[in-house]
Formats: sequence, structure tokens, C-alpha cells
Amino acid sequence: MAAFLGLVAFFWPFVVAPGRLDASYAPPLIFGVLLVLVLCVVVSEIAEGGINSKALAMLGVLSAVNAALRPLGAGTAGIETVFFVLVLAGRVYGPGFGFTLGCTSLFASALITGGVGPWMPYQMFGCAFVGMLAGLLPRATGRREVLMLAVYGSLSGYLFGFLLNLSFWPFSVDPNSSIAYLPGLPFTEQWQRYLAFDVATSLGWDTGRAVTNFVCVTLAGPAVLTTFRRAARKARFRAPVRFASRKPGGGAPAGIDSGAKRP
Repeated sequence: MAAFLGLVAFFWPFVVAPGRLDASYAPPLIFGVLLVLVLCVVVSEIAEGGINSKALAMLGVLSAVNAALRPLGAGTAGIETVFFVLVLAGRVYGPGFGFTLGCTSLFASALITGGVGPWMPYQMFGCAFVGMLAGLLPRATGRREVLMLAVYGSLSGYLFGFLLNLSFWPFSVDPNSSIAYLPGLPFTEQWQRYLAFDVATSLGWDTGRAVTNFVCVTLAGPAVLTTFRRAARKARFRAPVRFASRKPGGGAPAGIDSGAKRP
């Protein structure tokens, strides 16, 4: 449901009648519903065993790490340092974790950098899709896995820019332009206009993001994947617990060594 709401929030120019949605009240509404749905995702993951208390702690740590990493790139020339962590964490911890991490990372980053605005819920959704899709990639190991994640990281750079442009395209271009959103056009013509707008306005920035993701995943991917997987193994709470009845006469419980030396 959260992913579906994200798709509607981005693709509304193609599915909502003209004049029904405007830029003034839509982002706060989307943000409020998004927070509720993210909470539902976390609760459902806990109920299904996908996230336990240590995984929640890991979620908090990685959100803080991403919030600290993001100002290092700040989107200059399209360079973003936050996506490779989303890709690797979503790969290791699953799509639900990746979706939630994308939302919380951008939320924390916006609070730290003062980036709170009508664009924030769309950025949260964009990063959520990046993390979620990383958790849905097919199985692979070794160098093939790192290469697959690096290629996906590059594609996710273009995907993020493609989605974010949809959030402001209807309000940012002169209506008389050939690449502007024009209410009432058939879907195919509207789609062609948007593709032209995306290529003309942000392809260079998206390429910078894609290259950054590819390089970061290729260089840091093996070490970070190993670290995340080691943390996932050590964070198990469900270690087997065995109970044994106490022996008659006050001795140590059966099956437990009382400390006496054995011959």
C-alpha cells in the first residue's frame, strides 16, 4: 500500500483529472499519510519476524549514517553519497527494511540540513523505492552480486531523478512550452512531453548520480556487504533456549554441567 501510494503521488499527472490536485496542499497530505504507512510497514515487519529490536537499532544507525553522508555530496553536479548505503542495506536486510530506511534517511537528513519543504515527501518516496527494489533483486554471490548491485545503483540514480521530476513538472514549466504539462492531453502525448522534459532538464545530473553510485558500490560494496551480513548474523535474538528439570536431591539441572571436573 505504501508503494502504491508512492506511485500515485508521482504519476498523478497521468491519472488525476486536471484541477483536482495542486502543489499547495498535496505534499503535506502525502507526508502525513506516508508517515502512517511507514509505521505500518515497520509494525508488519516486526509481526512477521522480518525486523526485531536489533534490526530497529540498525535502522536507526543507518539512518543517522545516511543523514551524515548526504551533505558530503549535497547533489552537486548530481553527486549523491546516500544511495549506495540504501542499495546495500536493502540487499542484505530485505525490501521492507530498504523501503523504511529510504524514508527515515531522507527525513533525518532533511531535519539536519534544513531541507524540509514540499519536495521532502517525494524524496522520501524516491529513496524508499531505491531501497525496496534492491531487496527484490535476484540471488547472486561474489563478484556477480557486486556487479549486479553496481549496475542497479546506476539505474537507481536515473530512477530517482525520473521520479522526482514528476513531482514538480506540472508546475515548473511555461505552459506554452513543448515540454510542459498540458492538462487534458492523451496519455501518449503527455508521456512524450515528460520524457522530453526529463532529458532536457536533469539527464546530466542523473548521470552524475548514476556514476557516483556505480563507483561507490564497486569500491565499498564487498566490505560493506560483509559487515552488514556479519551484523545480521550476530543480531539474532532467537538463539535456541533449552529447559531441563532439576535432579532429585538438589543437584544441578539435568543437561547442565555443575562445574565438577570430569575424568
